Amino acid sequence: MDTNAVIDYLGDKLPPKGSSLMDKLPITISVVTRIEVLGWYGINEDQLKRLTSFMNDAIIYPLEETYVERTILLRQRNKIKLPDAAIAATALVEGLTLITRNMGDFSNISGLEIINPHDL
Repeated sequence: MDTNAVIDYLGDKLPPKGSSLMDKLPITISVVTRIEVLGWYGINEDQLKRLTSFMNDAIIYPLEETYVERTILLRQRNKIKLPDAAIAATALVEGLTLITRNMGDFSNISGLEIINPHDL
């Protein structure tokens, strides 16, 4: 799950089919998503508690060397921001479908399956 998917899901901003999909999926994220979500500038105490609880239930993939190497390749071959490259690399290495609303950030990455929960 990309950062925006987590925020939209927890903020009840997804359409019913998108929420239903997210309800059924195991919570799997890159450590980069964890950093982005919990490092949100201006987060208040209630938001932090809810987001931390969500993260405590998640499978969080660390930045292991395999992910780092794939991130480097993605950055060499695509114009992509570092956090997005690391998130995409994690999904590719693990054979996961990436859930994101920012399709344009990831659409040019060969082999990456993406779903926009807003389009379901």
